[in-house]
Parts: sequence; structure tokens; C-alpha cells
Amino acid sequence: MFDFGILFPSILNGLTTGAVYALVALGLTLIYGVLHIINFAHGAALMMALYGVYFLKQGLGIDPYLALLPMVAVMFVAGYALQRVVINRASHGKDENILLVTLGLSIVLENVALLAFRSDTRTIETPYTLATVAIGPAMIALPKLVAFGGALVASAVLLWIVRSTDLGRAIRAVAREKHGARLVGIDVDHVYAMSFGIGLAALGAAACFLLPAYYVNPQVGNGFVLVAFTIVVLGGMGSFAGALVGGLLIGVVESLGGLWLGESLGQIG
Repeated sequence: MFDFGILFPSILNGLTTGAVYALVALGLTLIYGVLHIINFAHGAALMMALYGVYFLKQGLGIDPYLALLPMVAVMFVAGYALQRVVINRASHGKDENILLVTLGLSIVLENVALLAFRSDTRTIETPYTLATVAIGPAMIALPKLVAFGGALVASAVLLWIVRSTDLGRAIRAVAREKHGARLVGIDVDHVYAMSFGIGLAALGAAACFLLPAYYVNPQVGNGFVLVAFTIVVLGGMGSFAGALVGGLLIGVVESLGGLWLGESLGQIG
């Protein structure tokens, strides 16, 4: 017989983690759904976003949650520029070249971070870092609860953009048939860059929700991107609903695995 007093907090903890996993995976699945390539630089981009949030807090005293809009904007611009200036030009439109370019970007970004920030693991302190909230028999850390709600809201906004806006309709048209989309006047290169920008903007939001309860170092993105790849495959390549459900499921499985098998065996990433 399972002890509900132990099981419920583990499930709740898994859901809070899984919501952030889902947000990271949604950005990855958007890029795959439109460009039909796997972005190997996704984890490195998350790492850079986490460093951005860290230095905004340590250098300027900006709370991670207040840094949400600036980080989303910066990551969007970075993603848009990266696609138009680097990936698009270096790949020459070939998918295998894009894979190599994003893999190279990942290696470069990680080593630049290692050179600039060393391998030190860094955390931030806020007035609410150690705060907890009682939910039934469980005590949940306030930053994790905020991350859960924030990640779900950000995911909902992302889904709304894709499904209910003119940009979203253009994104879906290009994802389905780029040559036909070009024939009806859609700027395919612009849609590619917008999709990449939105995918990285999701990482900016994820970084703001993560850092109050997490840490940053040059390798931090590797675990998240491995989990994100698992979620994208589990939920279906290019499926937004699948990424959301898959993220929550992976979070719960990881949490319960840590409970029954030990923390090291329970971790997927």
C-alpha cells in the first residue's frame, strides 16, 4: 500500500517540474515543426538565458520574475537574428547542414560560457527562495509553484500564437507546405526566423521561472535538452499538445522514479 502522504507531494513536485520541461519542449517542437530540424543548440540557449537572468539579479538587482519580459524579448531577438544571419546562411537550406550548425553553436556557446564564467555552479537568493505553500498534506516550495503556473500560462500563450494569430497561421502553412506557402505570398524565411525566435523566447521565460529554485553552470542546458528531446519524441514530433502532456508526464515519472529508485536513477536528464 502506497503512503498517500508521500506519494502526493512527489506527484505535485513532478507536475511543477514537468510544466517547465513542457515549456522548454514546446520551443523545441515549434522549431522542429516549422524548420523540420532538431535544434541541438536548444540546451545551450537555455543556459545562456539562465546566465542572463542570473546577472540581471546579481548585477542590477532585478527579480527573476520581473526579468520575464526583458528576457523573452532578448531571447526572441537573439533567435530571430541567429536564424537569419547564422543558420540560414551557413546551412544553404540543407537540413544536414542545419544540424551541424546548431551542434557547432551549442559547442561554441558552452565553451564561451566555460571560459567566461568557469565551471562554477551559481544560484541566486530571493526573499521567497525558501518560502513554502501548503497544498493538502504537501508543502511545496513557492518558486516551484510559481514556475508551474508561469510555465502553463506561457505555454498557453505560445499555443494561442500558433493557433489563433495571423503569424500562427503562416507558421502552420509553412510547416505543412513551404513551397505552397511561398506561392501565396508568405515570406518563408521570415516565418523560419520568427519560429526560431519564438522557440528561444520560450527558453527566456523558462529561465525566469527556473532560476529561483535552480542553478546555472555552463553544462546546465544538457540535461534539459535531453529531457526535451524525450518529450518531443514521446508526444509526437511537432505536436504541441503532445509536448505539453509529455512534459507533465515526464516530470511525474522522474519524481516518482526518484522516490522509489533513488535520485540518481530517477533522473531522466
